[in-house]
Amino acid sequence: MFSISKLNKSNSSDIEGIKNVEETSTFDTLKEKDIDYEIYENPVSNFLILKNSLNKVVGYIDYWITFDSSTIFKIVILDSYRNKGLGTYLLSETIKILKEYEDKDDHTKLLFLTLEVRKSNLSAISLYHKVGLKEITIKPSYYEDGEDAIYMVKDLNE
Repeated sequence: MFSISKLNKSNSSDIEGIKNVEETSTFDTLKEKDIDYEIYENPVSNFLILKNSLNKVVGYIDYWITFDSSTIFKIVILDSYRNKGLGTYLLSETIKILKEYEDKDDHTKLLFLTLEVRKSNLSAISLYHKVGLKEITIKPSYYEDGEDAIYMVKDLNE
C-alpha cells in the first residue's frame, strides 16, 4: 500500500527521504543545495511525496504553479519501485490536484500542465502520454550535455 501526501517542511524524515530518492536518480540528479532551494525558497514549488507502507519515501514530484499553468520540475521514483504503476499514480494524483486548484486571491484556475523531458527518456515519455500530455515541440540542446528536450503539454480542462 502506498500513500501520497504534501510535503511537511517541518518533517525532517520527509526532507531526508526526498534527498535519498534524489541521490539515486539516474537522470539529472539535483545537488543538495538545489533541493533545499526547491523546498525552502522557491515560492512556486509544491511537493507531493509517495511513501510505502513502512512510511519510507519512495518517490516525489516537484511541480510549480505560475499564473494559469503548472510545470512539472521533477518526478522521481526509486529504481526498485519503478515499473509498478507508481509514476502513473503519483502523476495522476498531481493532475487531480491541479484540476481542482483555484488561486485564493484572484480565483484563477489552472489551464495547462507542461514539462520538458529528455528525448532519450522513453519510459518517462510513455508515462506522460499515458496521463494525457502531448508532444508540442523539440527544444534543441536543452540539457547541459546537449541532448534535446521534448516539450509536452496537457490541457487541464479536458
